[in-house]
Amino acid sequence: MKARVIVTLKNGVLDPQGKAIEGALGGLGFGDIDSVRQGKVFDLDLRATDKAAAEAEIAQMCEKLLANTVIENYAIEID
Repeated sequence: MKARVIVTLKNGVLDPQGKAIEGALGGLGFGDIDSVRQGKVFDLDLRATDKAAAEAEIAQMCEKLLANTVIENYAIEID
């Protein structure tokens, strides 16, 4: 089973890396961008066969390591 975890900053949290990317894109001539928010993606290969159990385990991984839940949100996608 394959899973993807997408971690993004919560709304209202400053994103200096996103601002730097926004400025760089503007400097490259991509001027139609209002804002950029950056995040992280984790692709996981799991031995699990139960989708619900796998999602619960991945949520624990996010809460303990993959995401700083004070300032970040996460979304789990399982194939």
